[in-house]
Parts: sequence; structure tokens; C-alpha cells
Amino acid sequence: MHAPKTTSFSLRLASLVRQIYPDIDADILSSKIVEAFWPEGTKPRKRGRQPGNKLWTERDALLITYGNSIMDGAHKPLDLLHDFLLSYMKGVVNGVHILPFFPFTSDDGFAVSDFRTVNPQLGDWPDINRIGTEFHLMSDLVLNHVSSQGAWFNAYRQGQAPYDRFFFEASPEDDLSCVVRPRTTPLLREVETIHGPRHVWCTFSHDQIDLDFRNPEVLLEFLRIIRLHVDNGVQIIRLDAVAFLWKEIGTPSIHLPQTHAIVQLMRMLCDYAAETIILLTETNVPKAENLSYFGNRNEAHAIYNFPLPPLILHAMMSGSARYLQRWQSGMPPAQLGCAYLNFTASHDGIGMRPVEGLLPPEEQAQMIQTVRDVGGLVSMRALPGGGESPYELNTTFFEATRRTFAGEDVLHFERFICSQTIVMSLEGIPAFYIHSMLATPNDHAQVERRGMNRAINRHRWDYPSLQALLADPRTSQSRVLNTLSERLRIRARQSAFHPNATQFTMALDDRVFGVWRQSLDRHQSIFALHNVSDAAVDVASVSMNLIDDEDWVDVLSGEAIDSTKETIPLAPYQCRWITNRV
Repeated sequence: MHAPKTTSFSLRLASLVRQIYPDIDADILSSKIVEAFWPEGTKPRKRGRQPGNKLWTERDALLITYGNSIMDGAHKPLDLLHDFLLSYMKGVVNGVHILPFFPFTSDDGFAVSDFRTVNPQLGDWPDINRIGTEFHLMSDLVLNHVSSQGAWFNAYRQGQAPYDRFFFEASPEDDLSCVVRPRTTPLLREVETIHGPRHVWCTFSHDQIDLDFRNPEVLLEFLRIIRLHVDNGVQIIRLDAVAFLWKEIGTPSIHLPQTHAIVQLMRMLCDYAAETIILLTETNVPKAENLSYFGNRNEAHAIYNFPLPPLILHAMMSGSARYLQRWQSGMPPAQLGCAYLNFTASHDGIGMRPVEGLLPPEEQAQMIQTVRDVGGLVSMRALPGGGESPYELNTTFFEATRRTFAGEDVLHFERFICSQTIVMSLEGIPAFYIHSMLATPNDHAQVERRGMNRAINRHRWDYPSLQALLADPRTSQSRVLNTLSERLRIRARQSAFHPNATQFTMALDDRVFGVWRQSLDRHQSIFALHNVSDAAVDVASVSMNLIDDEDWVDVLSGEAIDSTKETIPLAPYQCRWITNRV
């Protein structure tokens, strides 16, 4: 099937193909791309989905989880996850990101050995479909690398077409000194092939072999995989580690122009699809590099707001929102058709690269020590030219907030809830890791058993034990889940919390992080105030300019706010959502 050559779609597609593959016939490859992405008998829509604010609403929120974060030894983990979602998350979140649910050999799913099947230890495609009928479903497109033990790499070693040209080779003699990567292991791995020894590129680990997108057959195969996911109910495609996609010897091999062009190509295909497909890029890098994946409204629909986790954690530890406020004041609003994904925790650690230039080294060092003081760990990355630098803090976010720079206190619960409420208040779509929703402690036994720092934040709950904890109102698990769930339900009713609603960062006492949000129709305003300190703080009413003839209420407490009073009090770690419309 071929797209009509006279359409703007065909012209734009061919133009992108020429940018990526200048030595290949653009018309022929464009036809193959259309055949790979569209089911037989269908064709691209006449017009792509226009940029706007209709892809998401204030009701959107995501849960991030592994397919086996909940187990009981008797039922399929995906069945248990489905039950948990229906029992505890219905009406709280409307989307779920199930981390890689395919057969794999390492890195908890990110060394995929088969992209087309569901890991049988979790369930099967019908189990994924069932969750997708109840929630917006996000899946991972692990497109930078595959497992060294998968069929693709085995075929490469045997010299079997087309896989004999699927993997990126280099020589130990090449100048690779400026390559940027998040690991300290050697970049190249020597492997035996039918053609003799070869050195393959491994950005992440020697079990994760990087693919060579200079071969368009690799791109075509991933377009077919996207189609498989969409046909099975996936609406959000997470482009994992996409920044490293294109490599060139002698360059940093990160954020290269061809990488951005491939994201643009995928965005264009999604915008011309009959289904709603949202592209989310995962680029754990400093601000300007991360923002570049919005492109000119022609790359990712959404990007992770990676500076948020370390900046929020610093605010909670230090009792000052100074650096968080300064950063947020300089953040541009997402363009039409784009959105930030806001979070504090994920399956990975709390990345430190995104705060390069945002937090002074001495503040970073104090954060690192405080995390270590509560049993957390630190992972390092290799620096170009030699040396190491902290890459991420490994801890659950609940445990990370247990201690401030001043030490431990009795306000841990309030401090943690404040940190998560900030995520709910900001422009963008909020996302919550299951272990934040469940106040999961650090899992040191998993670290020791599995020999990896990130295992500390990847606990697997025994479902009956978890249910017992959630049924007891005195437990941290019950208190945190109930409190966060209630706040998310309240949030979903506020039009001023639309992901693209206007946002203004307020200049307040350093101990208070505040933003003003206004709905797209301008009918609702919300002043979201968050006391990040252990002291009571009075906020001057004049700083919010509450209109006298409006009735103002804090929807979190239900308390009416008297706009004529000079100050609005905030207890330690208290949050207020003060609005003129309930």
C-alpha cells in the first residue's frame, strides 16, 4: 500500500527520510514505512491531528508499575495488577505505564529478547488488552538496544540477513573519548561471529547491544512493533533511551540530528493514525537537551520533567524552595499539542544530571549524604575523558524524605505528602510510581540478592500482605495511598489543573513553593501553595491578589479563605489549593 505522492503527508515523509537516509531512494523507503505502520487496507488520515489541548485533560494521571510489582505465588501477576488497579486506582488515575512486559535477560525488562510477545511469567496479550480497556495504557519501546541473548543478536552472530546489519560495530582503535553515556562499563564488547571477532557498541551494559539505525530495516521493524502495541490497546509509546539512538564515531553520539528526525518521523505517523497515539520521550539529561525533544511541536507529544525529582527532594530536605522556584520560573510553558510529564519517582533512581547548573555542587553533595544516611545508594556514570560523577540516587522517594538536612523528625508523612502534592499542582500530567503510592521502604534484601543498586526501589509486594496493610488505617501504606488518592480525585475536578492551563510561579517566602494556575476558559484560578519547611509560615494575602468579590476556598481542607485577612497560615508541610470555583 502506498500513500498518495501528491499529499503533504507524502512530501513531508519523503523529506524526513532524506534527512535520515540521504543515500537511499526516499520514495521507495517512504512506501515501506507506510506499509510497516498501517494495517493492510488502511491508509494515513487525510490530515494529521492538529496541535491543540484535546489529547489530555485535568482528569489524566498515570501510575507507573512493573507487571510483577504485586505477586502472590498463585495468580498471574498481570491479573493481580488488574485487580489492584480496579480495587484501589479506579477514579484515582486513568492511565497506567506497565514497564517492559516482554521476555528479557537483564535490567528488569530493558534487555528485551522478544519484542512481540508478553513475558509468560507475567501473562499474555489478552491480560494487557484487559488493562487497556479500563485505563490509558503506556508501553515501552526499548529501541536503542536488545538483549545479547535474543534471536536478533544470535542471528547477527550467525551472519543471517537482515540481522547481520542490525547492530552498531566499532573498533577499539576508534576515538570514542567524547561519547556520552550513563554507565562506567566499557563501551565496546568483543563477540565472536561467523565472520570472526567483532566489537559491538553497548551504551548501557554488555547484555544490551545497541542497534544500528543507519540500516533502515531497523527503523521499519520498530514501526511494525509500534503497530503491534497500538493494535493491542496501547495509547502512549515511551521511547526509552531515545537520545542515544544514532551513533557516529568521533561525536558524543547523543542527541544527533538523525535521532531528532526519527522522532519527528514517528510523531508524524502517530498524528496521521486513526488511533490516538501519544509519543513520550525518555531523556534523563539537562534542561535544554530535554526540552529539545518537543522540537517545533513536531517531535514528542510529552517529555519527562526530569529536574523535578531532585529539585523537589532538595526542597523537602533543605526546607527551602529557592532552587525549585528559580528553575520553575524559567521553564517555558509546553507548546500547543505538547505536555510535561511530572513525577518524583520511577523505576530508576533520582537522576542527578538534570540538576547540573541548577543546584550548586555543595547542595548536591548534602543531598547525596542525606540519602545515604537513610540507607540509600548512589550510582555513578563515566565522564568523557575519564573519571566518574554521581548519576542517580537509588532509594524509594518515601524513604528519601524521611530525613532533612537537620536530621529525622516526626513530620515524615506530612513532608512526603507535600512532595507529591507539588507534582499534582504543576503544569503537565502527573505520574506516580507504585512504590510512592504505597509508601514502600527501601528493599536492601533485593539489592544484596540481585547485586544492583536500582533493586532498592523495585520491591515486589506480596498481595495478601499488601491488602492487609492497606486495610489498616494506621499503616503508612494505608495513610499515604488514601491521602494521595483523595488529592488526585480533588485535582481531577479542577479545570485549572488542565495540563496546559496557564501557570505563573509565585515569588514568596523561600519556604513556600507557590504557583498560580488558570483554566483554559479563564473561569477558574487556583493558588497552589506548598510549605516545604518544618515551620509554620504565614503567606501575605496581597501576594496572591485574591479578588474581593469572589468566594475563595481551600479545596484540600474545605476551609473558606477570607480574602480580607492580611495573611494565610500554612502549617509545617501544609499544602493549600485556594480556588474561586469548586
